[in-house]
Amino acid sequence: QVQLVESGGGLVQAGGSLRLSCAASGRTFSSSVMGWFRQTPGKEREFVATIQRFGGSTHYGASVKGRFTISRDNTRSTLYLQMNSLRPEDTAVYYCATRDSYTSVPWRSEEYDFWGQGTQVTVSS
Repeated sequence: QVQLVESGGGLVQAGGSLRLSCAASGRTFSSSVMGWFRQTPGKEREFVATIQRFGGSTHYGASVKGRFTISRDNTRSTLYLQMNSLRPEDTAVYYCATRDSYTSVPWRSEEYDFWGQGTQVTVSS
């Protein structure tokens, strides 16, 4: 059974940094497409970042590009999201997600078949 467990969320002041982690199990991690999404109450889930299989290409949402960095450690089956220069509008529940085959549209949430439970990130002004 595929499981994704996020950690690293919390409260931070604007301009600060956080690093999220997502520990994966139940699937060959290195061959999985991995993504980060976020959601606030009353809004649709928003694409944050994705990294292709085997540590391939990365893509970022426009609102986070240049501030966030997605990475993966295939030896630890762990996905990361380094978040710098945080803003109050980055406040959300952050979810990691996985799919087991290549997709040409990894920024679409419907492409993923398993999701973590989410971790809350709150950025104070």
